[in-house]
Amino acid sequence: MGKSEETRAALVAAATAALRENGFAGASAREIAQRAGCNQALIFYHFGSVARLQLAALDAVSEARDARYRAMVTQAEGLSGLVRAARSVFDEDLDQGHVTVLVEMIAAAQFNPELRPEVAARIRPWREFAATTVRDALAGSPAARLLPPDELAHGIVAMYLGLELLANLEGEREPALALFDRAGKIASLLDIFKRKRR
Repeated sequence: MGKSEETRAALVAAATAALRENGFAGASAREIAQRAGCNQALIFYHFGSVARLQLAALDAVSEARDARYRAMVTQAEGLSGLVRAARSVFDEDLDQGHVTVLVEMIAAAQFNPELRPEVAARIRPWREFAATTVRDALAGSPAARLLPPDELAHGIVAMYLGLELLANLEGEREPALALFDRAGKIASLLDIFKRKRR
């Protein structure tokens, strides 16, 4: 990796940490540059603006989480396996602050017309991934007609982000984990019905 790539990587890592720990408002050019150990001017040289750097940080987090989520989904068996995987990932995301970066960018996009379409475009693949996963998991299940995958995927992504936001706000994850556990019991019943229909 050349010096330019090293600097870009250091800035993205610093922006990610600043968003996770200080929020969007605290992820300023000065804060990010200080964390990266470089001059603020390099942010604008490499990314053009602080917002573009923050989006690059969101992309880096999304790419890493995408790989993790896909690996867990591949290993999960049935709807109950997917719910267990989602619970595990949720716990992991809270511990490591991954979704916090996305939540901060979504909050900022509400007041920044320039950011809004950019953040929305980055959420779309998550909804598509959730829809594909749900569609595959429900195939052959009586629930497939009652739970349209696209609508359910939208709800899953919204619920996941909302649970993350509340867990961080209240400093308590138990209510969210209890919800995953409850969903797991329902998913187990749907798995049983699906097996009986075969």
